Amino acid sequence: MTQYLKELIELSKTDKLLDSFAPKIEAARSKITQEENRLNALLEQKESLQKVLDDSQAKITAFNEQIALLNEQLKSIQKKNKEITNEKEMRALSLEEEIAKEKLNFANEEIERLNKIIDIKQAELDELQAKIDEVQAAVEAAKAEAQAELDAIEKEKEALFKERQERTFKIDQKVLAFYEKIRRWAGNTAVVPVKKQACYGCYMKISDKTYSEVIRGEEITTCTHCGRILYLDEESEAVEEA
Repeated sequence: MTQYLKELIELSKTDKLLDSFAPKIEAARSKITQEENRLNALLEQKESLQKVLDDSQAKITAFNEQIALLNEQLKSIQKKNKEITNEKEMRALSLEEEIAKEKLNFANEEIERLNKIIDIKQAELDELQAKIDEVQAAVEAAKAEAQAELDAIEKEKEALFKERQERTFKIDQKVLAFYEKIRRWAGNTAVVPVKKQACYGCYMKISDKTYSEVIRGEEITTCTHCGRILYLDEESEAVEEA
């Protein structure tokens, strides 16, 4: 096997390892995203509950203001009762007083109903806040764990980048440029083994002529179907022959 091909095979293996970090990084970050999504869902529930509490409290305030006005109205009616001069005025004041008392009763009943709602929703909010605190702690733990993983990955990547850089310095630049050209579209399958006389990039059977060139390994051979660089998977071939 030509030295150039050996160098490209090793470079390809390094590139595959570097590419393998992407899903690892995504997996580490997804842990944070998962916990953050849980937290955001709980915060939305909290916001909804808080809105119910605020709306209920605002209604109670409005009803209390209405009660104060109705009480003033009833006091005024009592004063007017002393000044009644005829039956018509008496009936009018009596009706006004009845309506005011009905409104007063309704306002007090609504305040009682709203206070019950507030008690229920506040209990739900307290329970929800406990969950939020728990999930916030989980988010921080996930961030710490993910950061530790990312730091370890970054350290491995730096070592591999250094290794790759050293390899590329040793490879003939024309050969390297040829490899990089293929890698732009083939990714980490720019260099692939031949097994059972098939390219393990496109999985198409190669011709006997191309196969014999791969076996000799005297020069860099590419797949006539897909253009990837081929090499003989000697271990696989040895197993097949056995």
